[in-house]
Amino acid sequence: MVAPGAGGAPMSLPAGGRSRLPIDDHIAPPETRVEYLNGIEMFASPAKAPHARKHADLTYVLGAYTARGYASAVDMLTRTGDGSDFAPDASIFPVKSDPKTGGRQIEELAFEVSDKQALSVPTEKARQLMARGVRRVFCVLVKHNKVLEWSRALDDWQLLPRDAVIDDPSLVQPMPVRALMEAAEKDDAVAAALLAKGVPALEAALRERE
Repeated sequence: MVAPGAGGAPMSLPAGGRSRLPIDDHIAPPETRVEYLNGIEMFASPAKAPHARKHADLTYVLGAYTARGYASAVDMLTRTGDGSDFAPDASIFPVKSDPKTGGRQIEELAFEVSDKQALSVPTEKARQLMARGVRRVFCVLVKHNKVLEWSRALDDWQLLPRDAVIDDPSLVQPMPVRALMEAAEKDDAVAAALLAKGVPALEAALRERE
């Protein structure tokens, strides 16, 4: 089963609307734990083991599945509005610079990892990221071991089935949702992605084994 691409096309400003601030015009001081959401100062708190491990697993899997021409990032600040400047827990964005601004391009996929944080915070972040041009936003719920995708049509989160895959042009091949939920699945998923990329060292090792 393929997870629905519920994000859809990026939204644009209404006719006559003022130009948006560059995504890398930050009000949050980089390299700190400070973020801003609707003018409210927020702090990214250190995580306990279950939350921290889920962060690591997500980064591990996402890095392997990132297609050529794209880069994956962790805690990369994105300016979404006058009073909002925050960092998704992980994201994928094009390597090439934005031809209009010369800066980086907006991320195409963004991921939040949520444990005891109220879901209202990732919800507001998802709305703003989608309005800024991010195509798809996901939320990994640590406590409930679930993966959600934001649906613009529903203006709400949509639960992804455990046997679904996330199919997207920014990924080298469809990524199993289960790999983001179960630690035992992540190594197999990463190996499959690296084989799909044709990593020379891996192919050489396979030839040597044969």
